[in-house]
Amino acid sequence: MPIPLGLGLPQMKQYDLARDVAAVARAAEETGYESLWVFERVLFPEPATQGLFGVPGLAWPDQYRGVADPLVTLTLAAAATERARLGTSVLVAPLHVPFQLARTLASIDVASGGRVVAGLGTGWSLDEYAAAAVAPFEKRGAVLDELLDVCAAVWGPDPVSYQGELTTIAPSAVGPKPVRPIPVYLPASSPRAARRLVDRADGWVPVAMGASQLADEWRRMRELAAERGRERPLGACARANARYSARPFDGAGRQPFQGSVAQIVEDLVAHAETGVPEIMLDLQGSARDAAELMDVAAEVYGAARAAGV
Repeated sequence: MPIPLGLGLPQMKQYDLARDVAAVARAAEETGYESLWVFERVLFPEPATQGLFGVPGLAWPDQYRGVADPLVTLTLAAAATERARLGTSVLVAPLHVPFQLARTLASIDVASGGRVVAGLGTGWSLDEYAAAAVAPFEKRGAVLDELLDVCAAVWGPDPVSYQGELTTIAPSAVGPKPVRPIPVYLPASSPRAARRLVDRADGWVPVAMGASQLADEWRRMRELAAERGRERPLGACARANARYSARPFDGAGRQPFQGSVAQIVEDLVAHAETGVPEIMLDLQGSARDAAELMDVAAEVYGAARAAGV
């Protein structure tokens, strides 16, 4: 049975926020994509304190010079679509006031008819933390834990009350409430993060960096869930950061999801065989504009379904 496929929405600097988000969202839903996703980058440091993802010497991609706000982007997509789920992969939790983020996600869920999936992480950029974080980098895990607590409280029945290190909610009515429990997805970049995911979240948001690696990580995640007595199923949506090119990539060092439509679909087939229940393709980085993004996304979707994905 084909697995759900998602598409990353256009947020990078080559896109027109006022026009392209709605157009791509509508086209993706009409094509058949079951979910639409956003990510978060708040600045482009020059020079950067650290490399991309914290890797020394790894340059930040030029497209990060102007990434649209993920919640604004998701709201535009919500207004332009009817069925596709609307996910964040991921919001950097410590860059948000927990109470305000919980209310915003609930409002988007109501506005979209109950379609939000909240992917939340701790981030890695020291420059972003310096500019916007609500707590020091060293407390990032504690901030994510508090956000999860605050979301559970705010999305739950009134009166809402909570006392934490960053948040104090006196007994209050807080609305609107989500249409249904908003699924929370988390990364698992460390043993502690994996335990948090299994114990507290609805699903996992890995990056698809190779089918063999993803299969091993997915197996370990399910084994950990069984060890910790988790009874409900564990969801997952793997993020595939694709680099499309009209011509096939001929080099021996081709990375997953790099190259022509046929090569991207070949990787989709391999990653779908891992058993991960959903894959999201982010094609926006290598597209020149929204027209090319829509064309490539439609071609990839059709070819993937023809290949049994």
